[in-house]
Amino acid sequence: MSQVILHTIALGTISVISMFFIIWVVHIFLKNAGVVDVGWGLGFMILCGIYVLMGEGFNLRNTILFLMVSLWGLRIVLFLFKRLTLEGHEDRRYQKIRKEWGGNVTLKFLFFFEFQAVLEIILAIPFLIVSLNPASGLSVLEIFGVIIFSVALIGETIADEQLQSFKNNSENKGKTCNVGLWNYSRHPNYFFEWLVWMGIFVFAIASPYGWVSFVSPLLMYYLMVYVSGVPLAEEQSILSRGDNYREYQKTTSMFFPMPKRKIKEVL
Repeated sequence: MSQVILHTIALGTISVISMFFIIWVVHIFLKNAGVVDVGWGLGFMILCGIYVLMGEGFNLRNTILFLMVSLWGLRIVLFLFKRLTLEGHEDRRYQKIRKEWGGNVTLKFLFFFEFQAVLEIILAIPFLIVSLNPASGLSVLEIFGVIIFSVALIGETIADEQLQSFKNNSENKGKTCNVGLWNYSRHPNYFFEWLVWMGIFVFAIASPYGWVSFVSPLLMYYLMVYVSGVPLAEEQSILSRGDNYREYQKTTSMFFPMPKRKIKEVL
């Protein structure tokens, strides 16, 4: 591995680790660990910018990559910042973590925040690979990747807006959102988030060693479906909506959007 690549990775690593440390300090004053979610979008934008600047620069390919990552990152930052401002309290997920972790929770959150930095460095592998591609022009694969990414970003935005609109209606209190995209998947926002990374993966395949980028959508799928995404959301939904959500689980696909399942009646 050349010195330039090593320096690029080192600079990116130091930058996101430092950013999450600053956000950790901010969370102490705000008493709200939810700010880490805002840092999630910012970190990828920083990594992509560094990789592009230290790679082949802002040629057509890298400009498109940076625009994709920036659009995705800014959407997440603005959406989560708005939610933090409106809710005015710490997300239930982090409240639960505080209770479970017990003593030295502030220090434990430092490791939690910095673990996000480690995840970002791994997930950003496609950015590094694309940024080093010296080829001129775009390939069919790269165009296809942009299309997948665009569909995913639009889908994720629609899913979030549909959920927020449902929550804003006082008549829906205690009910499960099953309108629009939520009629076909219990977590369409997570599905489209994963599809965003599939689009970036396809975009990266056209670059030398692009196949290595498979780690990003694979890791993202694992994290969302088995670790921090779906499991926590499902647990919280059952606690807050009980049987109403259990009925929703019986008829609606967990992750991939699919037609409703029919419940067999017991005679």
